[in-house]
Amino acid sequence: MADDNQTGDMKDRIVEPLKAAGDALRGAGAKAAENSSAISLTVIDHAEQNTREAFAALRAAAKVTSVTDLMKLQGDYVREQSTRSVEQARQIGEMITRFGRDVMSPLNKKD
Repeated sequence: MADDNQTGDMKDRIVEPLKAAGDALRGAGAKAAENSSAISLTVIDHAEQNTREAFAALRAAAKVTSVTDLMKLQGDYVREQSTRSVEQARQIGEMITRFGRDVMSPLNKKD
C-alpha cells in the first residue's frame, strides 16, 4: 500500500509537472510560429507600400519641368519615407513585444 502512495506521489511531483511543461512548450511553439508568420506578412506589406510610394515619386519626377520642382519632390519623398519607416519600425516593434508576451504566457501559467 505504501508503494502505491509513493507511486502516486512521484506521479504528482514529477510526471504531471513535466507533462504540463511539455504542453506549455508546445503551446509557446505554436504561438511563435503564428506570430512569425504575422510579422513576415506585415514586413511584406510594408515593402509593397514602400515600393508603390517609390514608383509614384518616380512617376512624379518624370513629369517635373524644373530642377527646383525636382528637388522639392525629392525632399518631400525622403521626408515621407522617413516618417513611414519610423511608423513601420514602431509597428513591428509593438508586434514583437505583444507576440513575445503571447509566446511566454503559456510558460508562465501557474496551475
